[in-house]
Amino acid sequence: MVAVGTGADGSAPPPPAPPPAPSTAPSTAPATAPAGGRRRTRWLDEDERGTWLSLLRVMTKLPPILDARLERESGLRLFEYTILAMLSEQPDATLRMSHLASVTNASPSRLSHAARHLEARGYLVRGPDPDDGRCIRAVLTAAGRRVVEASAPGHVAAVRELVLEPLTRPQLRALREANERILRLVDPDGSTDPMRSAT
Repeated sequence: MVAVGTGADGSAPPPPAPPPAPSTAPSTAPATAPAGGRRRTRWLDEDERGTWLSLLRVMTKLPPILDARLERESGLRLFEYTILAMLSEQPDATLRMSHLASVTNASPSRLSHAARHLEARGYLVRGPDPDDGRCIRAVLTAAGRRVVEASAPGHVAAVRELVLEPLTRPQLRALREANERILRLVDPDGSTDPMRSAT
């Protein structure tokens, strides 16, 4: 144990340098509770921090690139394309607006604004659900299906170029497995699954 004393000239030694600030990136690991009830933050280690920040970078950069390509090639924003694509995957090309909001992870106001814009272009129609008049449903029109089918090849090509082709098959499987593990925490009821029953 090193004793702390005075300097050679009798003066007090300089205060120790403060420790480096820990990463502010959040941790998904639970915090431990030391004596006294205060929660101790478990800061990310180098591997955890690198993984988290790389995921943030992908989430930041990828959607705007896909959005810009779709708009340039098809005149649709990524969110608009997603709405039409989700409808096109239903057996009757129909979803309640509440369920459509869930699968697109959109607020009701944002979805309503986009649906109004798509409806004005003739790509979908909205109306009361015949099974429950309190609900509004969106129905893909023939024109909407045509625009999805015309837009899909370019969108698929962008997804292949930016996400799928850089990865090997084992990496793709590992990525999907990792995504599914995260989804079990952030979407435990599968609300963003387009094939989940709306009832």
